Amino acid sequence: MLNRKRQEPSSRHGETSLISHGTIIRGDVRFTGTLHLDGRIEGAVLGEGPNAMFTLSEHGQVQGEVRVPHAMINGQVTGDIYASERLELAAQARVVGDVRYNSLEMAAGAQVNGRMAHQGEDHVQRELPAPDVRHEHATA
Repeated sequence: MLNRKRQEPSSRHGETSLISHGTIIRGDVRFTGTLHLDGRIEGAVLGEGPNAMFTLSEHGQVQGEVRVPHAMINGQVTGDIYASERLELAAQARVVGDVRYNSLEMAAGAQVNGRMAHQGEDHVQRELPAPDVRHEHATA
């Protein structure tokens, strides 16, 4: 996950924050740019801005909702994940909660215990038109 040669979208936009192994944060975390988590967050992870990127290492844990445009998950998430752009679930990803995504890459070995739903830009809930009600007059 960390030794990839391709450049991730987040590395070109903004700063990178690191929460190291052994660190526990209780409360919601809001960030811009990139957040790399090796520790634990007990609260929501909220990426602000269209280029916000959240990476969760194989040692990292989140107990709460993850709501970001881009995410690479290789650790444990207990809560729902909303990735408005791209979600990558690596081989050691363990998710207990619902997952909503626009684009998904899921490696063999990744586990999701919850519902998965595509929520792309074209995913608009449409109402069906009301049926034509024809009044037929009964004749006796």
